[in-house]
Amino acid sequence: MHTPGTIAHGALPQAAATLIARLRAGGPRVHCITNAVAQNFTANVLLAAGCVPSMTLSAEEIGPFVARSDALLVNLGTFDRERREATGIALDEAARARVPWVLDPVFVDRSPARASYARELMARGPKAVRLNHAEFAALSGAEPSRAAASGFAGGEAAVMGLSGPTDLVTDGSRVAEIGNGHPLMAKVTAMGCAASALVAAALAVEPDDAWRATCGALVIVGVAGEVAAASAQGPGSFAVAFLDALHNLDAPTVIARARVTE
Repeated sequence: MHTPGTIAHGALPQAAATLIARLRAGGPRVHCITNAVAQNFTANVLLAAGCVPSMTLSAEEIGPFVARSDALLVNLGTFDRERREATGIALDEAARARVPWVLDPVFVDRSPARASYARELMARGPKAVRLNHAEFAALSGAEPSRAAASGFAGGEAAVMGLSGPTDLVTDGSRVAEIGNGHPLMAKVTAMGCAASALVAAALAVEPDDAWRATCGALVIVGVAGEVAAASAQGPGSFAVAFLDALHNLDAPTVIARARVTE
């Protein structure tokens, strides 16, 4: 027997397929504090998934925007004064309105100041963190591994979505490995940033299980990447094909293609 909230082995592909329908039916609003080069693509990915993006950084209006959102993304790709001020206001409002949020600590491995700020943000309770191996090492102080990711997730009470050739998602007790994706995804600016935004959207429609939401979002992104690569001629056409694939993705395709181990 499985305890409440857990998923039986092999159920994650079905959960990801269900997530697509819930995103399209719910149309969650996702406010994104993200880097300058990622804004357009991130917004288009959210729209393709049936969500409603917003991107304002204005200190005068970001509070009301977050209050009316269903989820928040904080991406550190552009580490400037405007975004830091906006982030503080947004997280205050998210805490007040109980809006779930995702941290994407972009390039914390390249800047001690950025890494220090990301650690401060961790103390403010993100539901999920999506990051790569180098960023994980800088943020956690440990070399990336299944055990290290699980330990860090448990200690921080936040789901870790560790990207790589195989994505690893853990909440400290449950672990899933996701083998979907395509090498062309690494050739498109903001693909990872957009994936983090989709994780935030998933939290909006799956509020009681951040691990399942994160797994589902990353399966969807990986499967859409595989479908897009089948018709793409290179990175440029792949970016367009990815949006089309995400827009047209259906449950049978996700279930058939998902490569997930728990």
